[in-house]
Amino acid sequence: MHSHPIADRVAFPACVLLCVRVVRLRGVFATRGSSSMKRGKKAEEAAAAEGEADTSPATAKKTKKAKEPEAPILYDDPPDKMTSKDGRDANMKITSWNVDGLRAWVKKKGLDWVREEAPDVLCLQETKCAEKDLPADITSMPEYPHKYWAASDEKGGYSGVGMLCKTEPLKVTYGIGKEEHDKEGRVITAEFPNFYLVTAYVPNSGRGLVRLDYRKTWDVDFQSYLSELDIQKPLVLCGDLNVAHQEIDLKNPKGNKKNAGFTPEEREGFSQLLEAGFTDSFRELYPEQTNAYTFWTYMMNSRSKNVGWRLDYFLLSSSLLPSLCDSKIRNQAMGSDHCPITLHIAM
Repeated sequence: MHSHPIADRVAFPACVLLCVRVVRLRGVFATRGSSSMKRGKKAEEAAAAEGEADTSPATAKKTKKAKEPEAPILYDDPPDKMTSKDGRDANMKITSWNVDGLRAWVKKKGLDWVREEAPDVLCLQETKCAEKDLPADITSMPEYPHKYWAASDEKGGYSGVGMLCKTEPLKVTYGIGKEEHDKEGRVITAEFPNFYLVTAYVPNSGRGLVRLDYRKTWDVDFQSYLSELDIQKPLVLCGDLNVAHQEIDLKNPKGNKKNAGFTPEEREGFSQLLEAGFTDSFRELYPEQTNAYTFWTYMMNSRSKNVGWRLDYFLLSSSLLPSLCDSKIRNQAMGSDHCPITLHIAM
């Protein structure tokens, strides 16, 4: 007996069709569930990178239901203010940048950005380069005829600072007068007619805080050095100070209280510096500004998510505050895990 194909289809039980649809839907749900778990794992990894990982079972349950990550909140550097509080025009522009390896930064076209920004003085930190190994692209820059370098005496490819000036300073010194600090090549001081300019790469307390005790000694000695200078002339201090001072200065304060750069001891060291008569120029002008960072780890796409820290500063002697025009975070400039910062001042 031969049956007709159409008749077969009509006779096929409805419940079977329903079962097939449920199975198919289950397949869709299963797929969605697994992708959300993957997202949860990524979120957990990213949190770990920033010091906020929590691997408790309750968290694991939560991550399964994790929503899509929120869009990053970026910082938009506002237009430069070129007039001081007392109505004078800015006539001095200083840029500071932790380049995280000068030779690599030059290859990444960092100097193209510098030529565009055209500061009167360029201060660089973490150059990781002995003077004999400096790239010709930077040593031959005609825009900056006066160039000064300090490097670590003992370790190649470690620490190091530089200062490039359009006009020659009255005097330039290296270090802070203490051998235990100065052998690492962390400070250059230039004396100009009206002020001192100090650029510094402050020691990092390290993974596991292995250098926290050394850092505390450094903070005391460095503050003493700056205060002695300040008696003679007001000063501008710029560089990577390796501390986020307040919770507003990093994305994830809660999980980083025991990590280098946000320990109570380092934050207290910075507070002491402010109490000694120096002012954080960015916070002076933008006290409530959130999401303004100068460093992002290379892990977990931190920069594109703006999961960062504000570690780079311009600090001013209090007597220079009337001269302050603007303190900029140039977070669009690439080439390092830090971005450059720029100070406009009416000297």
